[in-house]
Amino acid sequence: MIRHDDCVITVMGVYSKGVSVHDPAVGTATNITELGVDDAQFNELAQRVSALEEGFAWLSLVNPTDAEAACIAGLYELDPFQVDDAMNVRQRAKVEVESHNAFTVMKVLDYVEATSDIETSQISCFVGHGFTVTITLGRTDILTETQQRLVDGNLARQIGATAVCHAVLDTVVDQYLAVVDEISVDVENLEDRVFSPERTDDSADLYELKRENLEIKRAIAPLVPMASMVMNDQLTEMRKNFRPHFRDISDHLLRANDTVENNDQLMGSMLQASNARQELQQNTDMRKISAYVAILAVPTMIAGIYGMNFDDMPELHEKWGYPVVLVVMLMLCGVLYWRFKKSKWL
Repeated sequence: MIRHDDCVITVMGVYSKGVSVHDPAVGTATNITELGVDDAQFNELAQRVSALEEGFAWLSLVNPTDAEAACIAGLYELDPFQVDDAMNVRQRAKVEVESHNAFTVMKVLDYVEATSDIETSQISCFVGHGFTVTITLGRTDILTETQQRLVDGNLARQIGATAVCHAVLDTVVDQYLAVVDEISVDVENLEDRVFSPERTDDSADLYELKRENLEIKRAIAPLVPMASMVMNDQLTEMRKNFRPHFRDISDHLLRANDTVENNDQLMGSMLQASNARQELQQNTDMRKISAYVAILAVPTMIAGIYGMNFDDMPELHEKWGYPVVLVVMLMLCGVLYWRFKKSKWL
């Protein structure tokens, strides 16, 4: 860990020809280095890295302050506008590539199993001659996964400092695929509920899931044009020997984006189907209510007529008048019930 004034920088690894260098003052790529150095010692570290054959250092800032970000920007002369983007948690995902430098901002997604929510953090990567700097806002386990990929692979031997950026992108995009798969399972489960014979109201759950899918789309969609350019070999700014390594990441990203788009369209159709089903259920309820009202209207009408208390009314003074009227009421109600049942109103 490098302390420069108020700046704390974590040294994630130092590499020579793609292999982590064991240096008592630096450490290894698999262990976070803890150093307390001033300007002179930082310059010594930079000189030590530059003396290595095809050497580079990977430095990291985790949830840094503006002063810490300005410090690392000054040490490596990073573009201040890019540093501002890296420090902005609302920054849109982006990739900027030049012949010898690159800058990426990636949204890191995490699926919370208990609530089916998507948590978003951010990691930015600066790649230059002899160094890679990452700035992480939010979760930090992405750095451990990236380190492990560098240890397990030999990509750093082929593309140098860009290997860290590649490992970051590869880890993040693989996480996209995992999160998208989890959302797809939730969509399938919700689809079964929407079209089940049981009466359910899934509009709220559909809206929540659609919002989570939109969170994924915000992370992936800005990177799709760049991924398409890599797949079509149109990114001339990227060195030719780098392109094959990034095609696989681009392919995974485009596949994740296709799944997100498909899920979005499917949930849109499901939402329409759910609303249509709710309207159909309401219409069914209204028909049942109307049918029962019509049935009850018959005895109500007859009772209302006989409740007028006129002297000259049929069967008013007959002993069998009351049961006959009741039988007529029941017969008429039965006929109406049969007719409504036959027409599937009841």
